[in-house]
Amino acid sequence: MKTELKQKIAFALLMGIVTTGVISFTLISINVGFIERFWQIWLRSWAMAYIVVIPAILIIGPKIQLLVHRLIPHNE
Repeated sequence: MKTELKQKIAFALLMGIVTTGVISFTLISINVGFIERFWQIWLRSWAMAYIVVIPAILIIGPKIQLLVHRLIPHNE
């Protein structure tokens, strides 16, 4: 496997952990509050979000990257 592909996969995995963790924590704390089962609810939500977002990053990410390159051409 090429290094560039490994880097993209590693980026998707790590970015998925961070973004889903932050967003799920924020939304659960706003919508449910810090109740007794908060950590269980949050971890379950985080896991579900992570399962959804990784394929999305890997599939949609390259298309978004192409769009950005078209919108902002690299002229250097």
